[in-house]
Parts: sequence; C-alpha cells; structure tokens
Amino acid sequence: MVNAANALTALRLALVPVFIGLVVASDMVHPGWRVAACLTFAFASMTDLVDGWIARRYALVTSFGKVADPIADKALTGTALVLLSWYDRIPWWITVLILAREFGVTLIRFWVIRYGVIAASRGGKAKTAVQILAIVWYLWPVPAGLVGVGPWILAVAVVVTVLTGLDYVVRALRLRRPVRAAGVGASDARTEHAGGSSG
Repeated sequence: MVNAANALTALRLALVPVFIGLVVASDMVHPGWRVAACLTFAFASMTDLVDGWIARRYALVTSFGKVADPIADKALTGTALVLLSWYDRIPWWITVLILAREFGVTLIRFWVIRYGVIAASRGGKAKTAVQILAIVWYLWPVPAGLVGVGPWILAVAVVVTVLTGLDYVVRALRLRRPVRAAGVGASDARTEHAGGSSG
C-alpha cells in the first residue's frame, strides 16, 4: 500500500484542511492569503494527475488508491465549491448541482460494479479540468477588469458537468442491460478499462 502514488493521494487529503484554513484566513478579501489558498488548491489538484500517471505507469494500482483517490478528489473540489458559495463567490445552486452530480456518479459506479467498471471518459476528464479552472479563477484575486470572465468559465463547467453526468447514466444502463439479458454473473461481465478514476 505504501508507494509514491498513494503517498500523493494521502498528501492531497492532508492538504484539504490546510486549504480550508487559508481560505478562512483570507476571508476572500486579503489577496496574499487568497493567492496562498489558490496555489494550495492548484498544487493539490495537480497531484491527482501525477498519482494517476504513476500508478498506471509503474503498476502501482492498489485497493487503497482505488478508494482514496476519488475520495480525495471530491473532498478537495467539494470543499472549494462550498467555501466559494459560503463567501458568495458562486451561487449555492451551482455547488449543489455539481456535488449532486459527483455523488450521483459515485453511486452509479457502485450500482454497476458487479457487472463492470465505468471508466473515466474524456468528457469526465475535461469536466475535472474545467472545474479546477473555474475554482482557481474564483480563488485568485483577479483584477476588476477581468471579473466578468469567471461566470463564463463557471457556465462551461456546469454544462460539461451535467452532460457528462447524463453520459454516465447512459453508459451504466448499457453496461447492465446485456448482462441482465444474458443472465451472466459478475465474472462474465463486460468491463471497460481506461486510466483514471475521476470522471
């Protein structure tokens, strides 16, 4: 269980309370603390890309990593969204919508786990990237003249989040349908394979 990929996942989890402390200290007003919070979030997000690559490249995929990696991702992103809504940077309905999608996809994964694995799609990876971009934008003390760009980035994040969520529902139904029709068990189920657990 102790390897570089899992160490980065654990680091990402450990950075969540640090990130919270920096955001609270900034009160979303003090530029210095906001920059520190933004950089902490960006660094923690980058560890998600690195630990996934290391795990696949060096065959370090473990049961701990499969469970902890998505938990760390959702803890970091979810915390950032809640804090941004708490400080009136983004509307609460957007935070609720995104978090509902994330937890919904997690439930879908467990729903079909007997029949196969729904791998992270390109759309899911794009969703993660645009969510991170939106969060970074709202955390950074952006000059007044560029503030209007944020809502457009956030709008793209919401659209991609919803569309990829619907895609996961369709893929889950397709995964279950042929297995149920043939009456086969989990050992004969069709499994999709791809890199990454975030989607």
